Amino acid sequence: MSDDFLLGGDLPVDRIGFGAMRLSANGFTGPARDPETGRAVLRRAVELGADHIDTAAFYVSDDRAVRANDLIREALHPYPAGLVIATKVGPARTPEGGVVQTVDPAALRPLIEENLETLGVDRLDLVYLRIGLMEPPHGESVAARFEALAAMREEGLIRHLGLSNVDSGHLAEARTIAPVAAVQNHFHAGKRDDARLLADCEEAGIAFVPFFPLGGGVSDLTGDRTAKVAERHGATVPQIALAWLLASSPVTLAIPGTGSLTHLEENMAARSITLTPEDLSDLT
Repeated sequence: MSDDFLLGGDLPVDRIGFGAMRLSANGFTGPARDPETGRAVLRRAVELGADHIDTAAFYVSDDRAVRANDLIREALHPYPAGLVIATKVGPARTPEGGVVQTVDPAALRPLIEENLETLGVDRLDLVYLRIGLMEPPHGESVAARFEALAAMREEGLIRHLGLSNVDSGHLAEARTIAPVAAVQNHFHAGKRDDARLLADCEEAGIAFVPFFPLGGGVSDLTGDRTAKVAERHGATVPQIALAWLLASSPVTLAIPGTGSLTHLEENMAARSITLTPEDLSDLT
């Protein structure tokens, strides 16, 4: 069952939030989706109790006509009290529509300023430094880039800092520079490679916020085992996958993303599911 988590020690959020990637396109790239539907999904997400929205300025359609940050501002600004908006910097769109990884620390300030402007805020609640796109680049230092973000945190532009697509070494390195409030990696019921990193976060009280919590179309959710538990609860496989994430650790937060009102309702209903020891055994 979903409950609150104190993000960064001072921001209470429901453990099921909302991921904004699929508002602009049906995936990381793709043709533009209907912006009015996107705004409707955002408003309904907040009505259903989502008080943690995860976004990025590089969540845009291929033609750049629809941008997730714009939709968030248009649908929800002025933002309701208690709404936490997290964003990421690191990847950036090229004029041709591709994606490049920012490695120059000085290049992060324009990305922070872009998020401040497009979201219509003076301070960002949570900013993740994302390194690499899908798999953590092991052995790559995050120090210089994290120091640049930490300096902007000291300026008051950022409230909390996070890391995305990292390993335990990256987390340890960053924590010598500034507090880490959250880690966001590819993790779900069918992909548990980062169990050690999750344990590190749990020990430190750091939020672990998986991206692609429902597989993201790139991996399954353990197939028959999840379906068996779903049938037992009269639930869907995605709902059980979300419930498993919440049961996997008290520090996990789920941010399922969708551009569909129907899928949104389904995802948010997962907060009422409590998995039994038998369920958890079946999902092991």
